[in-house]
Amino acid sequence: GAINVREALRNVSGVTLSSTSGSRREDFIIRGFSAAQFTNGIRDDFYSSRTRTDLANIERIEVVKGPASVLFGQAEPSGIINYVTKQPLLEPYYDFSFTVGSYDFYRPTVDISGPLTEDKSVSYRLNIAYENAGSFRDRVHTERILVAPTIAWQITPDTKLSYEYTYLYDQRPVDRGLVVLSDNQIPNIPIGRYLGDPEIQEQFTEQRSTVYFDHKFNSNFSLRSIFRYTYANEGGPGCTLQIFGGSEDDRNFPVEECIGNQDYETWTWQNDLISKFNTGSVKHTLLFGTEYSRQWNLYEGAFRSAGSIDIFNPSYDFIFGEFDPPGVGNNQVTTFGIYLQDQINILENLILVLGGRFDTYEDKGQFDGVPYVTNADAFSPRVGLVYQPIPEVSLYASFSQSFTPSFGTNVNGDPFKPLRGTGYEIGVKGELLDGRLLSTFALYDTTLRNILTEDPDNPGFSIQVGSQRSQGIELDIAGEILPGWKIIASYGLTNAEIAEDNTFPSGNRLNNVPTNTASLWTTYTIQKGDLQGLGFGTGIFYVSNRAGDLDNSFYVPSYTLVDAAIYYQKEQFRAALNFKNLFNTRYFDASQSRTVVQPGSPFTILGSFSINF
Repeated sequence: GAINVREALRNVSGVTLSSTSGSRREDFIIRGFSAAQFTNGIRDDFYSSRTRTDLANIERIEVVKGPASVLFGQAEPSGIINYVTKQPLLEPYYDFSFTVGSYDFYRPTVDISGPLTEDKSVSYRLNIAYENAGSFRDRVHTERILVAPTIAWQITPDTKLSYEYTYLYDQRPVDRGLVVLSDNQIPNIPIGRYLGDPEIQEQFTEQRSTVYFDHKFNSNFSLRSIFRYTYANEGGPGCTLQIFGGSEDDRNFPVEECIGNQDYETWTWQNDLISKFNTGSVKHTLLFGTEYSRQWNLYEGAFRSAGSIDIFNPSYDFIFGEFDPPGVGNNQVTTFGIYLQDQINILENLILVLGGRFDTYEDKGQFDGVPYVTNADAFSPRVGLVYQPIPEVSLYASFSQSFTPSFGTNVNGDPFKPLRGTGYEIGVKGELLDGRLLSTFALYDTTLRNILTEDPDNPGFSIQVGSQRSQGIELDIAGEILPGWKIIASYGLTNAEIAEDNTFPSGNRLNNVPTNTASLWTTYTIQKGDLQGLGFGTGIFYVSNRAGDLDNSFYVPSYTLVDAAIYYQKEQFRAALNFKNLFNTRYFDASQSRTVVQPGSPFTILGSFSINF
């Protein structure tokens, strides 16, 4: 019953929500550090994605932890999230579904696919979704439209060409959530109270065109080439109105309005060559790849005071001042990456992985007429080893480094060095109950260096002496215990803290990172008799308390949520009732600062049905 990414990923150990950017996006933390997001292996950041991912055209969500994420480029070694889109089918397929729920939530979707020619060499898929919803947040209303057609041409048995287009429109008010008072507590006000003006809507438009070319030269040598263009716009008639500072009386908080427009374009070209060969008795799978991208952004905006808002008794009759002179800027980012990896089967039960990636990066632009240029490059190695003492058990160990660009310059005008990460991991993966139950146990240690901290000799400038470290344990179990009885369970222990910093004390916890997370979701479907196809499910999700900021000036409390589901499936028909936050627990999803604390949804019911043929 997941209707967004965060609900799906809470079943995965070590993954938590980081930020919603005012209820616009969904950003995540893996193992204590930011998780880069990708679609079909191509990076999605704020240049290509301005609003939350829609699941209507997503086949699956891959959480790639540890060093495997380094192959994707510009990602911290803790892990990445990769969305895999739905592809055309060679047999006719039609699926129509409708979901309705609490707070005037309505969402119909269409998923149709099949061949376009008699020989099935040309096929298509079309996903359409429309969502119109209220919210537990006062007077908040959202609307979104997704249209995503894909066409594939199997030119020869060894050559395939595909084109994928996505249009996404999203309109919603920016929602920063609640605030923190001087006693470091979140005020006891309704979690639905909106501290802004929900009538001021922001509009997001995204368009993507992607071409995929796959060719097999022979059974051991293949090429995949991807070219993607994206355009994203963020703007609207009002843009945003939000709290921007603290309160002297713990009641009246200053607010400001922002108007403006942002345009983003990206061009990405990625190529992968895969070769399989032997050197004597040793088997190799060699991957060689290149990635080139250009990103462009134009920004213009202006701010003005809107008076203040009483958080205990809000009035939405704001008193506006004059707009400041508008700020205008643009920038262009050019990156190039080249990577090589060899998966070496030394023995039937012993695999060695050696790899590395070299990246170059240039960011140049201007803001209010002041130009700047930032350049960086780095090499990131990767080593991994897998040993199978028996076919059902895999022992593994890995080491990797990562590269993430930093923006800006120091007091001397020198560009900042990129963030460098180092990750170590050991673990075991096992198959139980004749392969019906899969489990993974991992221990990891990840360090991120070159973090910007305040320059003590030059206020208003930064230097790079900061480092952060995350160590932890993870356990994931998923599968079918008995016919019809399935479970997915996880536990994560994460110790993420500041190792060195000029601004915050060493040992402070990283914000939004809970020390403990746990989840258990189980379902049972009746297998025989008149009630065959009737199923029941329940889940429990625990998140311990989290530091609300790097200063650890306040903490977001821990919470436990309980969900339940009743569903029925017979042939092509399926219906379900999902009960979320069954006991109406008051909790908070994430926090970015003392004026941005995101509340979680109260008790919610969703009813859905679908038919496919």
